[in-house]
Amino acid sequence: MASKKRDANEVFGAKAAAKKGFQTRDVMRDDFGIETPVEAVPLPSEGKIYPVDSASHNQEMIEIRAMTAREEDILTSRALIKKGTVISRLLKSCIVDKNVDVDSMISGDRNAIMTAVRITGYGADYTAEVECPDCGERSKQTFNLSELPIKRLEIDPVEPGENLFEFELPATKKTVQFKFLTGKDEQNIAVESERRKKKRLSGGVDNLITNRLVYAIVSVGDVTDKTKIRTFIGNMPARDSRVLRKYMDDNEPGVEMKAWMDCTSCFESSEVNLPIGVSFFWPDA
Repeated sequence: MASKKRDANEVFGAKAAAKKGFQTRDVMRDDFGIETPVEAVPLPSEGKIYPVDSASHNQEMIEIRAMTAREEDILTSRALIKKGTVISRLLKSCIVDKNVDVDSMISGDRNAIMTAVRITGYGADYTAEVECPDCGERSKQTFNLSELPIKRLEIDPVEPGENLFEFELPATKKTVQFKFLTGKDEQNIAVESERRKKKRLSGGVDNLITNRLVYAIVSVGDVTDKTKIRTFIGNMPARDSRVLRKYMDDNEPGVEMKAWMDCTSCFESSEVNLPIGVSFFWPDA
């Protein structure tokens, strides 16, 4: 019985295809004459911080397949939205190399791929409501996503193939080792934040800054214990916190989600941050 079952399964294997003439067909190409486009997306990190045995190691580009109705199903999945994994599932679906671990990718690389996926699905034009920095009036503006600049990794990790960097705090003079947050880290932070809101553990105070530092800082001097690091972060001088966060923000590779707007009220041109709302993946038809 086991032998028959194995033979039946092998009908759909590569060996059976060669021996018995079984051939797979690309229905979209062969029957409809449609080729699903494949695009090469630049990785802001250039793969320098991923392990040697990772599919992303030293990869300057990642190939993605153009977004289809299948990905729209993913975007509307209530289960994935509730779990906070909808973007990860979307990226997994579109990346050609299925060995790429999107959850271990840093946020900057994920944002670059996410932006490229959106462009393949709905085009580069992105309309969003933004506030004018000069007069405060809000207006709808259309931005070209393909013109967003890529910020490359310009600092060296502690070791090649490792997401780990060093910085000396100006006030305490402590050397901290930190990493750039990954997709998994962002998911965990979002889950913890939601739990605190429901249980009101924060007493009305949002601890987003300290919580993100807890995930980012790997060691303080020789101390690697997370509980001790959390205590240090909560009591570190504000100057150390601000300077460290600025250093991390300035050097984190990714897509610069900024663009220029022309205010329809005061007619001034200003650079604004692009809000990533529902219309990013669901633009008006």
